[in-house]
Amino acid sequence: MELIKTNLTNKILKNFLIIFLGSIALTISAKLKIPFYPVPMTMQTFVVIFLGIAFGYKIGLATVSLYLLEGIVGIPVFSNSPEKGVGLVYFTGPTMGYLIGFLISVFIVGYINLNDNIFIIFVKLILSVSMIYIPGVLWLGFLIGWEKPILQLGVIPFLLAELFKISLLALLTKKIIKLRKFI
Repeated sequence: MELIKTNLTNKILKNFLIIFLGSIALTISAKLKIPFYPVPMTMQTFVVIFLGIAFGYKIGLATVSLYLLEGIVGIPVFSNSPEKGVGLVYFTGPTMGYLIGFLISVFIVGYINLNDNIFIIFVKLILSVSMIYIPGVLWLGFLIGWEKPILQLGVIPFLLAELFKISLLALLTKKIIKLRKFI
């Protein structure tokens, strides 16, 4: 009984460590950016998808949720914080839809079966990344107005970089999934 309790405690601590380190990885990836207006280009989508592939949807959701909570309470974890604000004020700005899309994306990529051939994995990862951009564009249109060139501001500048990130992750998926053994 004591051994089971120790193993459970170790697993919980390991999961908390992974979640905490994942939120740090998301913060670092947010700060590595190419400035665009109104949405900066970062490595966050890569890290979100990586977390889902590596640790599944439960830990992936917990990690992204912690990251979002850190930002909402005022810790400068988001891409343009603290320069352009912190906390709930920043969160509800132009990038809110994309940030919420992180939750949808990490759930999808962590939940779906990725034991397919590379082409099928590539298509599934495109679906997952699309779940970041769809709420992102919807929120951006709501916030700045539908008469603005929403796709030119919030999607098109990022397509080539996303294609590269997805391709890299598709190639590495079989290796990344092996990280799940450690949780």
